[in-house]
Amino acid sequence: QVQLVEAGGGLVQAGGSLTLSCLASGRTFSTLNMAWFRQAPGKEREFVSCIKSSGNIDYADSLKGRFTTTRDNAKNTVYLQMNSLKLEDTAVYYCAATGSSMPPWEYRSTYKYAYWGQGTQVTVSS
Repeated sequence: QVQLVEAGGGLVQAGGSLTLSCLASGRTFSTLNMAWFRQAPGKEREFVSCIKSSGNIDYADSLKGRFTTTRDNAKNTVYLQMNSLKLEDTAVYYCAATGSSMPPWEYRSTYKYAYWGQGTQVTVSS
């Protein structure tokens, strides 16, 4: 089993920045493919980014250039740095993990991740 604990959410003004972290335990972190998803009120959970065990990174097209995902295998932690935040970035942000390898496009699917964190709220105010 893999346990994931997100941190770093909060209230931020539009245009500001916030960095989320996700601490993983229960399995060798370097072997995990990690991802961030988010879910706004009344909407489906959507893909934000993923960073594979290989270090390859993918982003949702709409977020490229504003969001950056990194990982620190020594700290068992994945990060999501969010810049130039917009009102529409308000959501609960979830960290997810899978030990499986799959075609690149499948990393964007919520169904492909076996492990999830509890989520952290990010609220962007005007």
